[in-house]
Amino acid sequence: MDLEAGLRRIPDPGPIPTESEPALVERIRTEIASTGPMSFARFMELALYDPDLGYYRVPKERPGRAGDFLTAPGIHPIFGAAIARQLIEIWERLGRPEPFTLREYGAGSGELGLTILEALAGRGALGRVAGSPGLVAAIRYAPIEINPHRRTALVERVAAAGFGSILAADLPADRPAVGAVLANEFLDALPVHRVRRVGDRLLELYVDWDGTGFVDRVGQPSTADLAARLTADGVTLQDGATAEICLEVDGWIAEIAAGLERGVALIVDYGHPATELYGPARADGTLLAYSGHRAHDDWAVGVGRQDLTAHVDFSALERAAVSRGLTQLGLTSQAEFLVGVGTDELLDAVRSDPDTTMEDWLAVRSALGRLLDPKAMGGFRVCVLARGLPGAAPLAGLSFRLAR
Repeated sequence: MDLEAGLRRIPDPGPIPTESEPALVERIRTEIASTGPMSFARFMELALYDPDLGYYRVPKERPGRAGDFLTAPGIHPIFGAAIARQLIEIWERLGRPEPFTLREYGAGSGELGLTILEALAGRGALGRVAGSPGLVAAIRYAPIEINPHRRTALVERVAAAGFGSILAADLPADRPAVGAVLANEFLDALPVHRVRRVGDRLLELYVDWDGTGFVDRVGQPSTADLAARLTADGVTLQDGATAEICLEVDGWIAEIAAGLERGVALIVDYGHPATELYGPARADGTLLAYSGHRAHDDWAVGVGRQDLTAHVDFSALERAAVSRGLTQLGLTSQAEFLVGVGTDELLDAVRSDPDTTMEDWLAVRSALGRLLDPKAMGGFRVCVLARGLPGAAPLAGLSFRLAR
């Protein structure tokens, strides 16, 4: 399996689960029978976010070793501690505001938010170099999580760790606040349209039912916005190429811009600028399904029981941000970002801690290697957006560049 298919997986020789959620399949079939083939964006919306049966709405673990894929926070707390160090610099650059609101999109079980708070509170070896009594006193943690079951568990988990007083779980996402927005592997799961270039025409791939399963059905684009996006990106797909276009990113940017009075948004995900994303190397698109720590390209199986993702168009993201009054401070790799904020100091803190066992040391070394590996999670992109951030010097996370 190549790099892009392996970004979120743990190698597993077992078979790919293909059984779908029967009631969800029937719900989608009924809509197709009533209104005709649906856009892939609509199919993806139902498969992932149907209120009762969607993949991200049911009370089951999704990210994590017991779920379908691992994200950076689940590998080791050093990732959260690194983010904490960057938040300290942002807070100081903003003049140490109180409160400092941290909104986390796709907060899930609170794993990332909690490791950030524990580091800021000075807990453990990582807290020795990522602790900030001033920021932990000023911070208000506002997790944004669509799954009500996970949201309840998150609030309980954060409160049990002693941070209940700083929770702002009911803060509206678009209410202006000073602070930071964090979105780690969130945008890749927003619904996407699928398009294909045929000669000089741009067509759309719809989802239809053929009597036994879901299939592609080619038709005219459902909206002129699809061609307009490619034009704005300065992209012409090659003949026969398939691509994914996420129109929802514009609405999401509008929401975070409305909620960010002053501060920084840190967006971590896999993706590319448009010329790379839609270039010949990805002529088959980037749509992938994840199930049981396996990545594959069959979106039509395991409906409601597997994740669906597509790579992020960072050119469209930047354009949307600028149109809403935000500035893109930089686009870097996760490896460069983590080195820039000082993972070497975090590693030294773990190594010099008398309570660190050999098992602890090997675990953090292995985890950091994966987080920094350009062929694994180190190849993820970190997009940094800002509004009203004083100072001309780059943030620490944007200060380091690997030799090319």
